[in-house]
Amino acid sequence: MKKIGILFGRERSFPMAFIERVNSRNTPGITAEPVHIDKVIQGAAVEYDVIIDRISQDVPFYRSFLKNAAICGTAVINNPFWWSADEKFFNNCLATKIGVPVPKTVILPSYDLPADTSNESYANLAYPLDWEKIFGYVGFPAYMKPFAGGGWKNVYKLHDKEEFFHIHKETGQLVMLLQEEIVFEQYYRCYCIGGKYVHIMPYEPRNPHHLRYKCDFTPSPDLFHQMEEIVIRINQFLGYDFNTVELAIRDGVPYAIDFCNPAPDADRPSVGDDNFEWVVETAATYAIERALTHQPGHDNLTWGEFTKRSVNRVPLGEMKNEKLETDTFVES
Repeated sequence: MKKIGILFGRERSFPMAFIERVNSRNTPGITAEPVHIDKVIQGAAVEYDVIIDRISQDVPFYRSFLKNAAICGTAVINNPFWWSADEKFFNNCLATKIGVPVPKTVILPSYDLPADTSNESYANLAYPLDWEKIFGYVGFPAYMKPFAGGGWKNVYKLHDKEEFFHIHKETGQLVMLLQEEIVFEQYYRCYCIGGKYVHIMPYEPRNPHHLRYKCDFTPSPDLFHQMEEIVIRINQFLGYDFNTVELAIRDGVPYAIDFCNPAPDADRPSVGDDNFEWVVETAATYAIERALTHQPGHDNLTWGEFTKRSVNRVPLGEMKNEKLETDTFVES
């Protein structure tokens, strides 16, 4: 029997619907259930062939559990090793090398010294930084937000350098990004599952949270195709099995604003019935695919194109215009 588990925290609508959907398929030899952990022993395999991870970003114990499961052969969605290494500034850096438009972005050292460091720890860092060039590159208005994490926490819109210096003091030990504002005509949030299943959703981030999926943006066929290609390209290079990509459309060009969401919102009241149905159905389809192709005792993780090509020392410049092979399934 192939067993699919889902690891989750407080959310209930998606995990329970996912389990029910997988089991309702009656795929011979496949069942789904909540992950149950009563011990974690080094190098010992777990009972799950596939695990969907919805919570380890907040629970370090779970991340270690998943890494141990992965090296024993479990297909963990998403790859816990890559998820541990990933952050938003690197993603933007990679995007510039693979031909995906992104806002002009710089990374800033934390305003306060991290615990257990001193001024001597920063002997290689110029003080002050070249603020004029930084501000000239990014421009104002700009957004300042943490280089890792999500959920719209500690995100600030800044209108000038005086406001920047005032707000930066409040960020403490957080490492922040300063990012160009993209004044958009349309905005979309896009699920991507398995690096091939794409669902493009009109989204209005300026609305209250419960109204963000209630908007009437409608992409042209050409824009739809551009967004589809960007979403697939980002996820195949990063290696995420389950992610969302947010795209802001300025002058007809899709800019990837936020594309590091490996445990994306999939709560029915938040995303709405139609989007919820898509993500439950597609996640079930993909998890079953991974269970059917699972090879016991092997590495069953997804590794992104960046990681795989780095092993083979493929020059980054060759990645920009290369067409990736995929069987795409897209809905809007």
